[in-house]
Amino acid sequence: MREPRFRDNFWSTDITSSVGYDNLIQHMNDGRKTCKELEDFIKQRASVEEKYGKELVSLSKKVCGQNELNTLKRAFDVFKQQMENVGLLHIQLAGSLREEVKKLEEFREKQKDHRKKTEHCMENLHKQKTAFFKKTMDSKKTYEQKCKEKDEAEQTLNRSSGMSNSKQQEKLQAKANQSKQSAEDADRLYQQNVSTLEKIQEEWQMEHIQTCEFFEKQDCERIHTMRNAMWVNANQLSRECVTSDEMYEEVRKVLEQCNIQKDLEFFIDLKRTGDCPPASIPYENYYTGQRGLPPSRAPVTPRRMPLPSPDNTAYASVGENNYSFIRYN
Repeated sequence: MREPRFRDNFWSTDITSSVGYDNLIQHMNDGRKTCKELEDFIKQRASVEEKYGKELVSLSKKVCGQNELNTLKRAFDVFKQQMENVGLLHIQLAGSLREEVKKLEEFREKQKDHRKKTEHCMENLHKQKTAFFKKTMDSKKTYEQKCKEKDEAEQTLNRSSGMSNSKQQEKLQAKANQSKQSAEDADRLYQQNVSTLEKIQEEWQMEHIQTCEFFEKQDCERIHTMRNAMWVNANQLSRECVTSDEMYEEVRKVLEQCNIQKDLEFFIDLKRTGDCPPASIPYENYYTGQRGLPPSRAPVTPRRMPLPSPDNTAYASVGENNYSFIRYN
């Protein structure tokens, strides 16, 4: 089955009508409007990406985890750095989106400039065709009127034959001859106008076919370009998601290296103050100078709490009698 084409479907039986061409022009203008709408849509998406990226970069600069030590500190540093990288990635994406918008703008303006010459030519030909059609129809009316006058003059001449004097007969004959000449002149002018109109119409038809083919080509290019722009946009957004996940994976990797036991040992080595509690304060008798504990007091041995296993998560809480204990998950 033959594919439908513009050149085969936008004609009109009325020689003065431009409805087919008008429908094409409306379609091309609508397409240009859609292209502009897509540009604005991607522009707004770029603004959203840029704003979000800047917010992430700003957030990554906030104070967070600066008092932590060893592996957890490295995890915080990587966490914030990758947050900044993701923000920069969104800002970069905004720039890429704006580049695509620029390409769309250039394409739209290029198509608009290319159409100007074709539209101007078609409008002039249509005006010329319409004007000459009117002129031809006027010459046809004049020709028909002159033919009627010629017929009437000849009929009058025939009816007056033998009934009027020679002078009257000569006047009727002259009028008939003049009417005949006027009819012949009107006939020649009418034929010339019909011939000229036919040439104008042929030129218009050829230009109309070329215009249909040109508009169809532009429409194909527009659809292809807009589809490609949305495709590229989807790929850019998808690539951004993949790259962001790779950055977050770096955070997950460093968190896997975060060792609870090592961090505790690092802190102990860095800040340790001693491994023995202070000695008990002895009782001193004022009168005898005797030192020792009062009989009602018994020495209290401090309870050591075990360190949590590096493979288990532990947290301290307060139990009954205000003793601390460790709970493992």
